[in-house]
Amino acid sequence: MIPGCNPVTPHRTTSSDDNMAADEILKHDDDDNSEFLRPDDLSEYLTEGTKEAHDRAENSPFAKDFLRGRIKRELFKLGTAALFYVYSALEEEIERNKDHPMFAPVYFPSELHRREALAKDLEYLYGSDWKNQISCSAATRSYVERIYHVGQHEPDLLVAHSWTRYMGDLSGGQILKKVAQRALKLPPTGEGVHFYHFEAIHKHAAFKRFYRSRMNELEVDTEMKERLVAEANLAFKFNLEVFEELQEIGKGVKEEVQDVGFPAHGDMGGDISKCPYYAAKMAVSGNMMYVRQLARTLLSHTTAQVLLATWIAAVTGLAAWYLM
Repeated sequence: MIPGCNPVTPHRTTSSDDNMAADEILKHDDDDNSEFLRPDDLSEYLTEGTKEAHDRAENSPFAKDFLRGRIKRELFKLGTAALFYVYSALEEEIERNKDHPMFAPVYFPSELHRREALAKDLEYLYGSDWKNQISCSAATRSYVERIYHVGQHEPDLLVAHSWTRYMGDLSGGQILKKVAQRALKLPPTGEGVHFYHFEAIHKHAAFKRFYRSRMNELEVDTEMKERLVAEANLAFKFNLEVFEELQEIGKGVKEEVQDVGFPAHGDMGGDISKCPYYAAKMAVSGNMMYVRQLARTLLSHTTAQVLLATWIAAVTGLAAWYLM
């Protein structure tokens, strides 16, 4: 199973009680911010303990290029294949441990599982023979092997991998979906980006609050919290290594790329203050000078005018991760 990265299709079952509870919480509006979190809550502990690792992954060249729309189709295909192997392993181990007391409260296969969506994307990207065309890369293999090890030998830590992946998908997935559709000229009907569409979740913010509440009900002591933080940081590390591997592969991929993002710093005549990314970061911090600078930069750039809404959503999506 591990050597070839050959996943087994998991049995997709779900608890009726969990679904009823999820349906109840999802009746609330996404803008309901009435949840009160404490620093010692597991969700807050994980968020605080992984900020540095999250920043490294978010600021990697591959992630930045993707957000800017500078993504080559071949790299997008390879990235989708990597995700397929990762989620296949994760969801296989989730099924193995769905009744484990440390995972059962956050077991939501119908709402979260991504393997089938990724299979649809790969069929669109590679064709009907996609299974014979993809392979498990070295960086992906390391990630997959760790997930299998955790699921089979340290199941208490599986929630760290689930939290890292699924909550990240819900936080920023919609932005990446729009960027990929525009950059790669994918159909607006969703082909190639099913991964980013959670059909069973209609209000992402409400579901994330519900998921956090379930995590925070887990009976964990300080030692277990530290172990979960360490495992979540390891998951971010593996994810970053996949990004770095794709970035390196991209150096040898000769493919025309449609730049639908914003200008790089080099296009600003060396003045970083003219960069919309820098201006946006400063604007978020409350610096009004950069709020005005961001507006001028956006309105003076044709592509930026088209993608203004996407950029605002991207900033919101990234901020949402820290508020998870």
